[in-house]
Amino acid sequence: MSIFDIALEHPLDIDLILRKRKAIKKEYLFSDNFVELNIAILGGSTTSEIKNIFELFLLKSGIKPQFYESEYNKYYEDALFGNEKLQDFKPDIIYVHTNYFNIDHFPSSKSSQTESAELLDEEVKKYRSILESLSRFDCSIIQNNFEFPMVRTLGNLDSYDWRGKTHFVTCLNQELACIAREMHNVYINDINYLSSYMGLSKWFDNSLWYTAKYSMSMEAIPHLAFNVVKIVNAIFGKSKKCLVLDLDNTCWGGVIGDDGIDGIQIGTETAIAEAFSSFQTYAKELSDRGVTLAVCSKNEYDNAKKGFSHPDSILKFESFSSFMANWNPKHLNIIEIASEMNIGIESLVFIDDNPVERDLVSSQIPAVAVPNVGSDVVNFITHIDRAGYFEPVTLSADDVNRKNYYEDNKKRVKEQSTYQSYEEFLTSLNMTAEIKIFSSVYLDRIAQLTNKTNQFNLTTKRYTVGEIEKISTDSRYLNLYGKLTDKFGDNGLVAIIIGALKGNQCHLELWLMSCRVIKRDLEYAMLDELVKHCLKNDIWEIVGYYYETGKNGMVSDLYERLGFMLTCRKQKDSVWSLDLKNYKNRNHLIGVNNE
Repeated sequence: MSIFDIALEHPLDIDLILRKRKAIKKEYLFSDNFVELNIAILGGSTTSEIKNIFELFLLKSGIKPQFYESEYNKYYEDALFGNEKLQDFKPDIIYVHTNYFNIDHFPSSKSSQTESAELLDEEVKKYRSILESLSRFDCSIIQNNFEFPMVRTLGNLDSYDWRGKTHFVTCLNQELACIAREMHNVYINDINYLSSYMGLSKWFDNSLWYTAKYSMSMEAIPHLAFNVVKIVNAIFGKSKKCLVLDLDNTCWGGVIGDDGIDGIQIGTETAIAEAFSSFQTYAKELSDRGVTLAVCSKNEYDNAKKGFSHPDSILKFESFSSFMANWNPKHLNIIEIASEMNIGIESLVFIDDNPVERDLVSSQIPAVAVPNVGSDVVNFITHIDRAGYFEPVTLSADDVNRKNYYEDNKKRVKEQSTYQSYEEFLTSLNMTAEIKIFSSVYLDRIAQLTNKTNQFNLTTKRYTVGEIEKISTDSRYLNLYGKLTDKFGDNGLVAIIIGALKGNQCHLELWLMSCRVIKRDLEYAMLDELVKHCLKNDIWEIVGYYYETGKNGMVSDLYERLGFMLTCRKQKDSVWSLDLKNYKNRNHLIGVNNE
């Protein structure tokens, strides 16, 4: 990890970022493995330096941006009325960088409660009109909420009297939150929290505002950019999925093998024990909302397992989807964890109090996030939380149930070994698929899958929720989702097909499946249902596309296996065709519900 990598991770090295931003950009541009995005910044204040620092964090995340930057304080005009340059830019993301100074009217000390409510309503209408107008771009929109005022003329009363500016900002932020919940493609950049975390005195610089119209200090800009990039990463499926924990002096104080279950520190009897309990509670909260937990510890297995039977332990042995406690090198165990859970190695975050172990893992598996948490458990939560490794933009039922999916899959793997053939094993699962056209209930999950599924993904095209919503009601498209259930449990929504109808052809713009159901023959059931829909619409040919990436090699021969004919190959990309006139069903193992 380079010095620049370290500077751009929590805790941010603000001085180095501001001094060396050109050198940082130059170093990251040497990479050739970027996702390219068009990002429009509509600013209610000066944004040039924000754009420059924003770019550094994007490059570090593997995103190469092209920027559109509105003229100073022209965010409202660009949003509502647009211009040819913005229209031609075709943004993938629009970031609306507004702030306290863009609130047009506040109540005065003479305002009645009704007048104050009317002013609030006008501000809400303004920002709703901005966000609704920007929806025409069918892209993700990131909107700042508002920081509190630096000055409170009503003192503490300012926070709860209808004439107080602090109270007004609080109400406005609540209304913005409601709008974001209503509009699938809008995400809030919470500068209210960020400025409070930093402290308003550090967030705002009077002289910088009056001389250059920056609505925040230079020190605050990297924190803002870092926060926005967390949201961008989450939108495009770059958030982590699994928290891997060491045990001794990480999950509890002391060494379980030496101190025994009665000697480890956990609970509320001492300050250090309470700190470990707080860390376990935080890990459990992550687990409850869909982050999977794993153990990677140099320990005897039985001793390690026994530690979680302590009466004060928040986490239990059953809390973990993978449990590696042995004397193997930790980087090898972490590779095994990723393999056992069938997730990408880049999805893991490793927490260990031992700097030697952290250095070993980060040097041997650079794709694993290994924050420098130090040896004091008091700091562990802050490192994980501020880094935004597990940043979500939605919270679906599939997210919450993710641990159950992994547990059910372990049962499947165990049972597989008892059958003489793989087909016999698949038959024993008694699989049932629900394959239907897109439903509004699942739009968030469908968009989420398009942005984070890389292995079984033939084109790796990404979609926003807004785009998925439009496709779901557009007669020019055929679309299908697939859910798979078997005797061990429900895998959730795991497969998606989007096909564009052109004449008598269906062109497959997207075909993906979650890694949790790979090699379960769901692709055959999905194709059968797609063909049925095609024939109903007088479509007699399906055209499939395969665009090779570094991760989707496993589906390079999918079309060939499904009976498609190769029509074009250009380097490693290919085009395939399937004539439907004499099509015969491929699926023989999965019962299908399509009603």
